[in-house]
Amino acid sequence: MSKRQSGVLDPLPRSLTLPDLVWIVVGTVIGSGIFIVPAVTLRQNDGYVGPTLVGWTLAGVFSCLGALTYAELAAIKPEAGGLYVYIRDAFGRLPAFLYGWTLLVVIGTGSIAALAVAFGIYLRELFTLPPWMTKVAAVLAIGLICALNVRGVRQTAAVHATVTALKLGAILAMCAALLALGREGPAVMARMWPDAALGRLLPTIGMSMLGGLWAYEGWHYCSFSAGEALDPQRNLPRALGIGMAILVMVYTLANLGYVVTLGPARAAGAERVAAAATSVVAGPIGADLVTIVILLSILSAANGTMLTTPRVYFAMARDGLFFSWLGTLHPQYATPAPAILVAAMWASVLAVSGTFEQLLNYVVFSAWIFYGLGAAAVFVFRRRLPGPRAFSVPGYPVTPILFLAAAGLLVANTAVTRPIIAAGGAAAVAVGLPAYLLLSGRRSQLDAGGSQGVVPRA
Repeated sequence: MSKRQSGVLDPLPRSLTLPDLVWIVVGTVIGSGIFIVPAVTLRQNDGYVGPTLVGWTLAGVFSCLGALTYAELAAIKPEAGGLYVYIRDAFGRLPAFLYGWTLLVVIGTGSIAALAVAFGIYLRELFTLPPWMTKVAAVLAIGLICALNVRGVRQTAAVHATVTALKLGAILAMCAALLALGREGPAVMARMWPDAALGRLLPTIGMSMLGGLWAYEGWHYCSFSAGEALDPQRNLPRALGIGMAILVMVYTLANLGYVVTLGPARAAGAERVAAAATSVVAGPIGADLVTIVILLSILSAANGTMLTTPRVYFAMARDGLFFSWLGTLHPQYATPAPAILVAAMWASVLAVSGTFEQLLNYVVFSAWIFYGLGAAAVFVFRRRLPGPRAFSVPGYPVTPILFLAAAGLLVANTAVTRPIIAAGGAAAVAVGLPAYLLLSGRRSQLDAGGSQGVVPRA
């Protein structure tokens, strides 16, 4: 009798080490954002450096607060699915389903699509391509990482670690060169702060924080792979802490390097600010090399997202909340191949139909609704599961409260300043309600027939 016939589903093999998890955190987060978004946030602040850096700093601080909170959650619930599992076990199946649904419709696939679109944009730095070819390049990039992820977790993690280490070294070298050779320090000081009251600056600082948070997007994705991590209760919190420290350092250095090299006005007007800054200190060859690094960076970030987010759809299927075939493993590679393929196909649709900036805003707004809900789960588990923990969030309860406040402010600020974007993100979540009713009804029918092939949770 097979495991499926006996009612026991094959588990995901555990093979991810602490270094693998750290590289997933760093590689998934550093994609296209830090090479493009700093110019966007400068434009939102009319080229003033001070409010822009405050927004980026707040984005880093709040992301670190969230990482500390999620580190405790990961130690309590070291299962495949991460945030989905925290919401499910703290607040129930419906909100957990809505998160997984939104992850599939917008958040995870939207991140992959946005990265793929950015890949096509940067490819035009090396080759002369018509606009339609950038879309083709985006779809081909998604297909490449899909095939890699289906082939195996261990192989994918090794490739991801190698590419991430290379891109991190290259980015740090770029930052060092920009800071050492940049000559626009006086222009930066002259354009530091506008002559405006703090109240008038808060909305633009909030928009800078929004862009920064997208650049930090994905810091918790390693928790999705908890079911494949070795010693997850120890390694997941460590990976989050080490990874976030690296990210904050890199993002701060990059933002400073761009404005010191280009000056605030040129940096704000550059569509591809990293390539523009590098061309100043290293000429066309240096800019081409950085473009190649950016292309690799984007691919590794999309690969990290593909490596992690399908585990949520896989976990939902095994809970009976998605089609049961999404909870199956490839017979040869032991990967959740159906979930990976579905994510790749929908991400390709988004890449062809949406723009980079639209995808960016939809992803951030939708995601942070659930990030706040996930952080609130720590209070539920503290009450339900008292006693010693493998990891406890420092500064409890202030740390998760501050993160919750940041999530609420971000959602509210987007609703006020970008109502169309907020409405689109809310609609993506709301569409999940009829989908939940439909799939729950289907599960009930299968349960009654005794042929669902998925073991219900106790």
